[in-house]
Amino acid sequence: MTTLILLRHGRSTANTTGVLAGRTPGVQLDDTGKGQAWALAQRLKPVPLSAVVSSPMERCQQTVAPLLGGRELSVQVDEQLAEVDYGDWTGREIKTLLKEPLWRVVQQHPSAAVFPGGEGLATMSARAVAAIRAHDARIAEEHGPHAVWLACSHGDVIKAVIADALGVHLDGFQRIVVDPCSISVVHYTETRPFVGRVNDNGGDISNLLPPPPKPGRRKRQAKPSSDAVIGGSTGA
Repeated sequence: MTTLILLRHGRSTANTTGVLAGRTPGVQLDDTGKGQAWALAQRLKPVPLSAVVSSPMERCQQTVAPLLGGRELSVQVDEQLAEVDYGDWTGREIKTLLKEPLWRVVQQHPSAAVFPGGEGLATMSARAVAAIRAHDARIAEEHGPHAVWLACSHGDVIKAVIADALGVHLDGFQRIVVDPCSISVVHYTETRPFVGRVNDNGGDISNLLPPPPKPGRRKRQAKPSSDAVIGGSTGA
């Protein structure tokens, strides 16, 4: 059962100006965002990451940079984890977008929302979920079923991946909250994903550590069960 840590980038200069940044180049972390990225790196220092995958947007690259300190890892950039292509909405103030008829569709029926000159949220969801599942399969094959890896992306992208893991239709993904520099955790198994955390901004991370090899066992451990626990888990 691999463990995926979904990380949203830290607070950016666009987050504080009320502008829909989308794929605009040059959008970087503000001072608060840089502090969030550093604090997250300290928090996750005990977690042995097998891989780090990131959106190509600068704010994501800046967020994962402190995380790589002291690790023999490099970031794999994946265009499929990029921000939504908001097309003609890119760079516009959100307060003006609220008046657009499409805004209500985005809020109430996002699976039908297609941004003028850009992509649809359903298209974004399909490419992001496919990319995450492909990376997870590769990492499980290379590092074993207890591998922990991290993907840094954007709010709507992460919400779509979480919705898929929950088995929730895309029209329900607006009910999920993903704050800047928060982590969400999904455990993938052969049968189904399990969502361990959503929008986590602090707290204990000990249950993200893979179990130590048992004495006398081969280094490559058996795959953990993908059955749900009847009655609920007993905790870490």
